[in-house]
Amino acid sequence: MFFYKLSILSSPLTPLTYHFEKDIKTGTVVEVVLRNKKVKGVLICTSEEPSFKTSPILEVSDFLYSSKQVKLAKFIATYYVCSLGEALGLMVAFENESADEIPGQAWNDEVSASNEKVSASNEKVCASDDSNSTRHSKLDLESSLTLSAKQEKALEFFKQHKTSLLFGDTGSGKTEIYMKYFEQMIEEKKRSIFLMPEISLTPQMGQRLQHHFGEAVVMWHSKLTPLQKKKALQKIYDGSAHIIAGPRSALFLPIKDLGLIVVDEEHDDSYKSSSRPRYNARDIAIYMGKLYDVHVVLGSATPSLNSYVKFPHVRLKGGYFNSNKEFIYERSSEMLSPMILQNLKNTLLNKEQSIVFIPTRANFKYLICQDCGHTYECVFCSIGMSIHQNSRALKCHYCNYTQAIPQVCCECGSGNLTSSRLGTAEAVKNIGEEFSEAKVEQFDRDVITTSNKLKKALKRFNDHETDILVGTQMLSKGHDYHGVTLAVVLGMDNMLNMSDYRAREKALSSLIQVAGRSGRKKNAKVLVQSFNEDFFSAYVDNYEEFLQEEKIYRQELYPPYKKLCRVLFAHKNGLKAKEQMHKMQENLSKISTIEIVGFGKCAVERIANKYRFEILLRSDKSTYLLQAIAQTKVDLAEIDMDPIEFG
Repeated sequence: MFFYKLSILSSPLTPLTYHFEKDIKTGTVVEVVLRNKKVKGVLICTSEEPSFKTSPILEVSDFLYSSKQVKLAKFIATYYVCSLGEALGLMVAFENESADEIPGQAWNDEVSASNEKVSASNEKVCASDDSNSTRHSKLDLESSLTLSAKQEKALEFFKQHKTSLLFGDTGSGKTEIYMKYFEQMIEEKKRSIFLMPEISLTPQMGQRLQHHFGEAVVMWHSKLTPLQKKKALQKIYDGSAHIIAGPRSALFLPIKDLGLIVVDEEHDDSYKSSSRPRYNARDIAIYMGKLYDVHVVLGSATPSLNSYVKFPHVRLKGGYFNSNKEFIYERSSEMLSPMILQNLKNTLLNKEQSIVFIPTRANFKYLICQDCGHTYECVFCSIGMSIHQNSRALKCHYCNYTQAIPQVCCECGSGNLTSSRLGTAEAVKNIGEEFSEAKVEQFDRDVITTSNKLKKALKRFNDHETDILVGTQMLSKGHDYHGVTLAVVLGMDNMLNMSDYRAREKALSSLIQVAGRSGRKKNAKVLVQSFNEDFFSAYVDNYEEFLQEEKIYRQELYPPYKKLCRVLFAHKNGLKAKEQMHKMQENLSKISTIEIVGFGKCAVERIANKYRFEILLRSDKSTYLLQAIAQTKVDLAEIDMDPIEFG
């Protein structure tokens, strides 16, 4: 009889011991019973016969994890403080015969955060971009690509640096450079991963890639049907997939002969997982570049300060479009003002298209009694409910609790209930009432719930069947809108005033990204509703100057110059969560290598009927944070390394 230690996939448990009558390869995926349920586990090492009774392994599969997948999982488990099973649960295993090598002792080696952490040179190099001449590259694919001299120089720059940043304005041709690099990988018989921040980007980019590379492209995301996933995996296993594109989950597919990882829109928060393991796919891509010895290219029109400081970059200014943008600022709270409505009217009269950006979904964000001041919060979360008129309901966007919209105040009986914080649904309703002949569409997660709906909405807009598109951040996610001559941007001040050290960066980036969807073919107006014109107007045409100034603001305080860790405590018993926080805080306060920035109730104190508390830690090195956590961690502590969410 053989005894084995198994990590249960996607489970927080430590390795468990099972037995089997035959020898099994390390890394093999097996099926076992745990708490009367069949689950999948991964064989991590052999074991001596234990003193307790063990359960048998029921089935040995034809799949296993390669040694590099193991090492990557160990890094994730160590750096992001989760179990090995949870880290392996992110990944898709190889078919037995297709794994790069069988994991051996690597399973038992401890991953040291000090030498495995994501790091890079601070060298910053700017490539020259003075020539506009073009060169034609030989291509044996479905169509040909032509790069400008500036683009060719950028491509050469990437080859000279293992990890580099493409800082390219909207329309400067970043995608063409990526595609040319993919071509060269195909010629070298290597494969590429192309990461996009979320599913909303995949339809247009997928069409573009498939038009050029044909069947060599596999799109991977959570909305694929089981049959589509099976077909995609088969192409990955048999090697016919040369480019694997999709959101962060595409990073963990069983890809052999990897040569390149591209992370597009690298600044986007969607790369950070909000549940355990709380990894950042951009940073994991950088680590994988070292692990697999491949090049990594990060790209954005508004790169994060972290990437701008850490990695050498090439700057691509301007674009293929000769149109100009005029920025107009209106000092007003978040509303469809007469100025906005007049500009929308003028655009409609000219038979042109508009986009309206509002950061809030639903009709309104909050319902308030004007007589007694009562606000309607979710019964399970300490957050105001959003008003959804179509379903006649108040809805919590945290836990999805829903209740009917009240007609009178439940506290004082007054009928004087008003709402605040305009949302997308209300804006669509109001614009539709103002311009009855116009076709106005809502473009957010309340309406765009499937990939098919997304494709159809984008097609309607680009076919000019839709006149005005009203949406949230989804509007700014890299889509190509050909005929937009007016972009209306609301809610910038709310973003700017968030309790987040990156508030300035996020607000400015959002404005630039939304503005970049307009003026592709004709001159355009960008109408910004804000009381902070001085800030936005100073940097909207010079994001690099903002980054240079932001560096000074963050030194000695925030990333990339310091490392942050957020420790969360949540429990239905608020007293228990608070006690656990104080216990860990007291022990952390004795460690000199870290600083406790603050601790107490979370900004949203209760979610899904659990009370929430937090500790925010700061240090010079991530290893100091990880060592401190290992010494002081309590049962309820949930660790968020490199946090991006502070609300």
